[in-house]
Amino acid sequence: MELSVAIGIMIPFIGTTLGSACVFFMSKKMNTFVQKFLLGFASGVMIAASVWSLLIPALDMSVSFGKMAFIPAAVGFILGILFLLFLDETVPHMHLDQEPEGRQSTLKKSTMLVLAVTLHNIPEGMAVGVVFAGMMMGEHQISLTAAVALALGIAIQNFPEGAIISMPLRSEGMSKRQAFVYGTLSGVVEPVASIVTIILSQFIIPVLPYLLSFAAGAMMYVVVEELIPEASEGKHSNIATIGFALGFVLMMILDVSLS
Repeated sequence: MELSVAIGIMIPFIGTTLGSACVFFMSKKMNTFVQKFLLGFASGVMIAASVWSLLIPALDMSVSFGKMAFIPAAVGFILGILFLLFLDETVPHMHLDQEPEGRQSTLKKSTMLVLAVTLHNIPEGMAVGVVFAGMMMGEHQISLTAAVALALGIAIQNFPEGAIISMPLRSEGMSKRQAFVYGTLSGVVEPVASIVTIILSQFIIPVLPYLLSFAAGAMMYVVVEELIPEASEGKHSNIATIGFALGFVLMMILDVSLS
């Protein structure tokens, strides 16, 4: 079981690493068509995962509240949104579709890009950690397969983010190896956040529904604030919409059929 959990929490990090490795195989940047599809697909996966892997289990764990069973899910979800809003406003970073202003040095641009993606990876790592924690605690609403499905969905979303860091840095004059390292480092926070969440969850079992919905709110913030606007901007926005639909349906099928 411990090996399965260890592998599971590393899956999103692997997605970031593979995306960063695009710098070794692509001469300039990721094809816009492919990037839009992946961003849309990832958005659909994350929203479906937030509902079926996080919010619904949180509601099921709160049946003892009776007609007020929505309270943990609602409170946790709002807190997750507010937490990401706070980070977004206080931590200096660039949005994924934002170009740096003025003559910023390559180092400053690199730092801002890494901070942007790292900021997004925090709630994703928490989401994976809290789902695996629930599974380890024996919560029947969360299966190993469902937890792995969530990790895979986040890994898919991390793939274009890794490329978004490494490939622009390469075009700015960095070596392929340096650009790859920067992209990979942005994903290190995910397994760390997962491990910390798992450790804390073992001591605060009663608030697990709040943690699940908190992770859902944080993930939803990332999707609405960053992924969907970027996927909808410019050409091929219709491809992003198709990707969203496919990602949502696929994640829904996995969560329902494999849980």
